[in-house]
Amino acid sequence: MSFESLGLIEPLLKAVAETGYTTPTPIQAQAIPAVIAGGDLLAGAQTGTGKTAGFTLPLLHKLSTTPAPATQGKRPIRALILTPTRELAAQVEESVRVYGKYLPIKSMVMFGGVGMGPQLSGLRNGIDILVATPGRLLDHHQQGNLDLSKVEFFVLDEADRRLDMGFVHDIKRVLAILPAKKQSLLFSATFSDEIKALADRLLNAPQVIEVARRNATAETIAQKVHPVGREQKKDLLAHLIKSNNWHQVRVFTRMKHGANRLVEYLEKQGISAMAIHGNKSQSARTKALSEFKTGDLQVLVATDIAARGIDIDMLPHVVNYELPNVPEDYVHRIGRTGRAGAEGEAVSLVCVDENSFLADIEKLIKRSIPKEVVPGFEPDPNERAEPILLGRRTIGAPGARSGGGGGRSGGSGRPGGGGGGGGGQRSAGRGGQGGGQGSGQRSGGGGGGAGGGRSGGPSRPRSR
Repeated sequence: MSFESLGLIEPLLKAVAETGYTTPTPIQAQAIPAVIAGGDLLAGAQTGTGKTAGFTLPLLHKLSTTPAPATQGKRPIRALILTPTRELAAQVEESVRVYGKYLPIKSMVMFGGVGMGPQLSGLRNGIDILVATPGRLLDHHQQGNLDLSKVEFFVLDEADRRLDMGFVHDIKRVLAILPAKKQSLLFSATFSDEIKALADRLLNAPQVIEVARRNATAETIAQKVHPVGREQKKDLLAHLIKSNNWHQVRVFTRMKHGANRLVEYLEKQGISAMAIHGNKSQSARTKALSEFKTGDLQVLVATDIAARGIDIDMLPHVVNYELPNVPEDYVHRIGRTGRAGAEGEAVSLVCVDENSFLADIEKLIKRSIPKEVVPGFEPDPNERAEPILLGRRTIGAPGARSGGGGGRSGGSGRPGGGGGGGGGQRSAGRGGQGGGQGSGQRSGGGGGGAGGGRSGGPSRPRSR
């Protein structure tokens, strides 16, 4: 099968060909014709299977082949794409620009953390496609800066992550201001009960596409667990990086301060490293991502803010320095490697505190992950599990509330529990939900005006 066979118009085929890809991924092969045909769509595919191109390409096709609604003055916003993080929003909008380079389509990215000036300028000039995080979008709407009454196409990307991050109320507020008549697309890596409930609210008799087993991990990812003492983790990580000559290593921690401490340690070991999380400024995050993508930075240490939507072509190594307490986050973390058929390696450094989380993960993915003790880093058989601090909560301590993952069933509160949703504790009164956006601001983080703040490198059809 080729992209030509999917019914896309010639300008899109030309743009796709320039990325170097001719064969659509399974999700693209099914989603693109479905979107072009019309009707709502509920699509599920694991991270790295090409979801973004699966909706940006047919969206551009339909906008180009469907007459715009009659208006006086500037062009109306015809398509709205909501994403959970600033980085993902930037990359989706960049995909729109890359694929739509030969079309008279204007797009813009909108998210919080920076001034509204560039975004206001972009809105005044008129745009066809708006890619946004929900908080900043609602801020602009409340201030009367944008009109969504002409939206014909609505896309909710990484919908499962939105629920994890507590944005469901913002999603409902956005839905309330959109026209009732529109084509709606919901893309998710998992089909949980919460996603099904959201789909029932958003979609009208949708076509359902699921190209991978629920919560499955890609077969191209070699998974491995290194049991290790809790105080030996940083030493083992440095050893693995140096002895294996690893480059472009994505390392996940639970908490922001833990990411910072690990970076300081790695730098002392002569390993170039930077952290990315919600307390970092947008400029610092953009710099870290840019240097990591170019290979100038050896290690990127991140909380789960970076688990979704940050695309690095051919990323060879992902390391779980600390396991997430929400097992679904493990799937998304390791989905950063082995993308679009490429081979990759996911290594988890697991101490006794995290054994129950490892069990939860293996139950979710329905497979046992191979264990390998690294000589010289053998865990002490007498070491006992200790409770883990997660923001204002303690997981595993007597009397701690069950469920480390913000009320989700994946993270148990048992002794030996491991930490919080991979690190993004939520600040400012969001109550310590485990997974997700490190800063926890309602606006979904970050800045971005009309195309500003993108994290570098064109997105490709097979790498989403």
